[in-house]
Amino acid sequence: MSIFVKAGPNDSTDKLIRKFQKKVLEEKVVQEIREREFHRKPSELRKEFLAERRRKIKRYLRSM
Repeated sequence: MSIFVKAGPNDSTDKLIRKFQKKVLEEKVVQEIREREFHRKPSELRKEFLAERRRKIKRYLRSM
């Protein structure tokens, strides 16, 4: 998982840095690193998923 940014003939270093940051966000590199930093039990993942689903349902019902 490597990210490359090709420099054009008129690209400044600031523009290249912005391109790189955009690619990192698009490919969710930082998010994946944070997820893999610590091992989480499957039951914890399931609890988090269900809690998020409940929050979304509540939010949807409130908007009706």
